[in-house]
Amino acid sequence: VAESNAPESEKPNAGIKDWIKGLVMKRAGAAVPSADRITLLRDEDGDGVAETRHVFLEDLHSPFGMALIGNDFYVANADAIVSFPYEEGQTQITAEPQHIADLPGGPINHHWTKNIIANDEGTLLYATVGSNSNIGENGMENEENRAAILEVNPDTGEKRLFASGLRNPNGLAWQPQSGELWTTVNERDEIGSDLVPDYMTSVQDGGFYGWPYSYYGQTVDTRVEPPRPDLVEKAIKPDYALGAHTASLGLAFYKADLLGAQYQNGAFVGQHGSWNRKPLSGYKVIFVPFKEGEPDGMPQDILTGFVDGNGDAMGRPVGVVVDKQGGILVADDVGNIVWRVSPKAD
Repeated sequence: VAESNAPESEKPNAGIKDWIKGLVMKRAGAAVPSADRITLLRDEDGDGVAETRHVFLEDLHSPFGMALIGNDFYVANADAIVSFPYEEGQTQITAEPQHIADLPGGPINHHWTKNIIANDEGTLLYATVGSNSNIGENGMENEENRAAILEVNPDTGEKRLFASGLRNPNGLAWQPQSGELWTTVNERDEIGSDLVPDYMTSVQDGGFYGWPYSYYGQTVDTRVEPPRPDLVEKAIKPDYALGAHTASLGLAFYKADLLGAQYQNGAFVGQHGSWNRKPLSGYKVIFVPFKEGEPDGMPQDILTGFVDGNGDAMGRPVGVVVDKQGGILVADDVGNIVWRVSPKAD
């Protein structure tokens, strides 16, 4: 479990808008200091509850994504991918990190979470990097290799732009039937409670998905100056809308048997929830059915109840993973809890 939050901002004179945003996010439970560590939880007897807890790694820099390739444990910090040696059964790593590749960071680092996933062969890593602004207002020179997914060679540190125009990609998962890489993306703010839909989409190598010049394909955002009709023309429409301001983060495809055949190959999505929308949206885990590698039907609520009767968030789902038995683990970064979803007992 990555215990993390945004690094301390180096951005000077944030301004009234950022100050107000900070107050609202604090009320939502999103303004505590980063613990900068990874904790190891183990369910030793397979009953769905972790019996052991160890501080696995410390002194990181706002860690988020993790990937294990053989005996190499990779961590995506807010500004770089690092690796550590790991042996099966190990409960703590004290080795010094090996620097693999820089990721866009810097004094703004507006969207700081960096997720990673490895390909099946373990020869490549894919890293999400969110934008440095809402719609490019900090200057496009500050958006280099941002609003993007980067492909990284873990052996050499070489990286290239895999896909762009993705305002804030977060969840990463391989679709079992098609073999395609999918991501969840948080879209732009400040054009009302019902725009723009966050989404999940397959990711094409070299694909451009619109940000900041257009959204949901070729719908032009007239606030962005100067416009880029050449880029809008080739913007790819995402595969599946997840609702405006739902802050859809975690993504996991289901290949296990515990929950039943109806969930096979479908996607579980953790929706962190809106901080700037009325009525609130998100604050739940949903399931999207798939057929032959494509979404096939309406989303279904899987885990709810994170908002009380006063409209206050008691929890906010982030990461979603499938455990060894086939249960769904959900990291809740306000309740500071890992929930497990499994079938009801008879």
